[in-house]
Amino acid sequence: MLIGVPAETSAGETRVAVTPETAKKLKAQGHTVRVQSGAGVAASVTDAAYAAAGAEITDLAGAYGADLVLKV
Repeated sequence: MLIGVPAETSAGETRVAVTPETAKKLKAQGHTVRVQSGAGVAASVTDAAYAAAGAEITDLAGAYGADLVLKV
């Protein structure tokens, strides 16, 4: 399954729906995880951390174009 994680847009929201550790677990289960570039910045998580966990870094359209979209 293709799972998308867009950046949160609510004012003051610092959380992100998926951590790199969760992305790694989803990837291990055979899913493809696409994270919008910069989605984890407010939570102090870099794009590089998501990429190291096996997630694909994408734009907003790529995150929302998934079978399942995860948001806070």
